[in-house]
Amino acid sequence: MNKISKNAKIGLNVKLGFNVVVEDNVVIGDGTVLGNNVVIHKETVVGKNCVISDNTVLGKKPFRSSISSTTFEKQLPPLTIKNNVTIGAGCILYIGAVLSDNVFIGDLAVIREEVEIGDYTVIGKGVTIENKCKVGKYVKIETNAYITAFSEIESYCFIAPEVTFTNDNFLGRTEERRKYFKGPLIKKGARIGANATILPGIVIGEDALVAAGSVVTKNVPARKIVIGVPARIWKDVPEDQLLENQIFYKDQ
Repeated sequence: MNKISKNAKIGLNVKLGFNVVVEDNVVIGDGTVLGNNVVIHKETVVGKNCVISDNTVLGKKPFRSSISSTTFEKQLPPLTIKNNVTIGAGCILYIGAVLSDNVFIGDLAVIREEVEIGDYTVIGKGVTIENKCKVGKYVKIETNAYITAFSEIESYCFIAPEVTFTNDNFLGRTEERRKYFKGPLIKKGARIGANATILPGIVIGEDALVAAGSVVTKNVPARKIVIGVPARIWKDVPEDQLLENQIFYKDQ
């Protein structure tokens, strides 16, 4: 049995699965499909021709523990999902996030509050993007990657499976650390290999490449490959791999 608020605005040709909950002042655009057991919290906006798969929660409010360092109680705007977005099964998207057109979110992903995701970006299965992050357009973030709070990933980047971003050099000790929380900045076209770890505040330059399993403790110059623990410069990125030489990029 579905529970749909009388104050919700449901567009034309919207399809609902079983046990769907739509709260007050939700907006759902024409042609959108909601799977079974989907919960959409109040004031969430879902665009046209979206697919929201089974057991997904949209517009969740963040919890704050007594010792939270990056979650604060404040008024946030509604979750906004634009047109032609696909969201997999078992996902949780928080209030205050914005997903642009044609974004794809894999099963079991978590997108926290105050996250922005650009057009045509793909977020893989089990990815977590913590609060206050910005992700550009045409980005690929693959299975089980962890994007810590206060991170930024510019457009056309590739983040391989199990990559971990960090934002706290003090590892939870001293009050001083609160002044310095800062996630990595991944510049346009950069690529990061599987199981790499990026330390707080690190800048990965445009078109740079971080090899799989590396631990990046220093900024990486543009168009360089780094490798190892700690990561060190190995060589230049081959010319044929540069973003400017990719057919898909030239066509955009």
